[in-house]
Amino acid sequence: MFDGFTRFDLPGDGATIHGVAGGAGPPLLLLHGNPQTHAMWHKVAPRLAQDFTVVATDLRGYGRSSKPPSDAEHAPYSKRAMAADMVAVMDQLGHERFLIGAHDRGARVAHRLALDWPQRVERLAVLDIAPTREMYRGTTEAFARAYWHWFFMIQKAPLPEQMMAADPEGFWRWRCGAGAAGMSPFSAAALADYLAAFRDPATIHATCEDYRASAGIDIRHDDEDGGRKVACPLLALWSAGGAVDRCFDVLDLWRRRAEDVRGGPLPGGHYLAEECPDAVLDAFLAFFKGQD
Repeated sequence: MFDGFTRFDLPGDGATIHGVAGGAGPPLLLLHGNPQTHAMWHKVAPRLAQDFTVVATDLRGYGRSSKPPSDAEHAPYSKRAMAADMVAVMDQLGHERFLIGAHDRGARVAHRLALDWPQRVERLAVLDIAPTREMYRGTTEAFARAYWHWFFMIQKAPLPEQMMAADPEGFWRWRCGAGAAGMSPFSAAALADYLAAFRDPATIHATCEDYRASAGIDIRHDDEDGGRKVACPLLALWSAGGAVDRCFDVLDLWRRRAEDVRGGPLPGGHYLAEECPDAVLDAFLAFFKGQD
């Protein structure tokens, strides 16, 4: 995966961040979701690198990035802290202003980055999420059943960690293969990367801290925004018929949090960049080139 890309390990804002960089053109930061790594972009990054300088990282707590100790508020795994890592990495790579494409948890990090560092983000594309605050506020039985892991992983340590660590590969396959496509979106190489990371108890704990932060300190940060919105253009893409599509009016919720929103559903499951990479590429290329 990522032939022609250069690997790096750079200091973030309290964590060491692993990633890859390659290509030429305007800088484009790609952020992955849970429970994955930067490998989730391997089907789209080579094509994007023909037009952009692509940087794909492992978020703190994930993959080969470090897993810093947490605290009672889970602040080291707040989206604000994780976003600060990305700003530090892009600084060291020489990218003052950049585009962002992000999935799942990474898209929540990107949302916070665009709010806290609006001068740094040119355009933002998010895959299969609505804003965190609005999703929690709009929780229904249907959403809780579909997103049960949100409520499981925020339970007090070490209960969820111990349960997942008892059979990490089985848990990963059961959770991520539960969609209509099963395990088919995941290539052998990417899956090996995901499972290698998830077998580490430190990764399991860090991912729980990520979710605990989302249910607490991240909501406080969202509430403290006082109506402040993402200023750059935002593209929201989501799984047609998926849980986010069934439970929320995605564009309406994003318009509560961003000034300039467009997008729509794609014919795939939650793991869009792996299940329908051509559709994601078409949308990303048009949006990031300003042709939308």
